[in-house]
Amino acid sequence: MKFSKLVLSKVLGGAHSEGCLQLLLDRGDELEFLEIPAPIQAYEGLQDLNDLIAEPPPLLEEEETFAMLSVASTMASAIGYDSDNEVLQIEFNSGEVYQYSDIDEDTWEDLYSSNAVGKYYNQYIKGRYQSQRIDNSC
Repeated sequence: MKFSKLVLSKVLGGAHSEGCLQLLLDRGDELEFLEIPAPIQAYEGLQDLNDLIAEPPPLLEEEETFAMLSVASTMASAIGYDSDNEVLQIEFNSGEVYQYSDIDEDTWEDLYSSNAVGKYYNQYIKGRYQSQRIDNSC
């Protein structure tokens, strides 16, 4: 069996009629209508291929990637912040990782610049924001 590279990005559409595979191709400056003698199975195969390519596979639940910053704390080893989504992520010294929702940028900056990250966390974040554990441990 010999495989050939297929470049299908120029195929705009297809049909099958009277024993011919009909294709509409984008040639850059113009469109080309092409008819190729082929059985209906050729068209059905292209439809199946299109379904596979056009419909992305379902995504697994994906963890957000954060730029984590190491901190000197007896409570946490690293913290990170996603300003677009206002999400704070904390990796605790125990290995547990939590995300906290609706954290404004001022709160993030206060936490990061605090001389006592654990004290700031306990006083201003813990129990005040919705949180979710995201590490894989039980």
